[in-house]
Amino acid sequence: MKYFAIPLLAGAVLCCTQAPAQKLEFKEHVSKEFSLSQNASANVLAIYNINGSIKVEGYNGNKVLIEIDKTITGKTNDILNKGKQEFKLNFDQKADSITAYISEPFDSRPNHGRRNWDGPKIEYNFELDFIVKVPFAMNLHVSTVNGGDVDVKDVTGTLGVNNVNGAITIENAKGAAIARTVNGNVTANYVSLPPGESDFKTLNGDIKISYPPAFSADCQFKSFNGEFYTDFPNTESLPVKVVKNEETKPNKTVYKLSTETRIRIGKGGPTYKFETFNGNIYIKKQS
Repeated sequence: MKYFAIPLLAGAVLCCTQAPAQKLEFKEHVSKEFSLSQNASANVLAIYNINGSIKVEGYNGNKVLIEIDKTITGKTNDILNKGKQEFKLNFDQKADSITAYISEPFDSRPNHGRRNWDGPKIEYNFELDFIVKVPFAMNLHVSTVNGGDVDVKDVTGTLGVNNVNGAITIENAKGAAIARTVNGNVTANYVSLPPGESDFKTLNGDIKISYPPAFSADCQFKSFNGEFYTDFPNTESLPVKVVKNEETKPNKTVYKLSTETRIRIGKGGPTYKFETFNGNIYIKKQS
């Protein structure tokens, strides 16, 4: 397979790991089942996890099936017991949405405030590992922060997938996607051309996306330390985009050059954005 490489910018990053200490442990399995009152394509499943992995798979059904392995650890029995009593996982269902989130010791949903976030230190640790089945056409908005990857397979709706310390993998997608992580690779493959714009971003990792041979789009690439590769043959560079600077000066308009590399694949079309700080970007044509 022949790839065309376009160099981007250069930089460096450092990272470190630390071995976990031995702790007391409590485990519990949680199962939830939700029936939908309308078509799956009009519904969204939101998961706001903090520690742990998320795996979502589409299937030919009309229910949302959620399996969760919950783990709480502490250095002493008192700390462990406090975690068992205090930690709470909640589920909310509305006509067009299902939401799974942590409600204690803080609320993990965006813009809901995190009780005790700036208060007393939480001495116990908690982890939630989700395994979920949803109807194929369900829309997703799922996120985690530490301790696991996010994997989505056979879900054809719109995808919002977020992680911080872990990878994102999307298999057999059809819908537009926003996929962002900080420390990890972002990998996705599409079985048909997505209907709208998509955005893939990581800080430390590679971005690897594959599309059907008929893929046609305008793509924006940005990397501080990496290159862009593609094996789509009909590819051309687009002119540097000029954008208006937000800075205001008397009696003048300030413009700047965009820092993105812009590429047209095929005849062009929707704009797809790919950005990494330390890593390469690969756009592959499916065979």
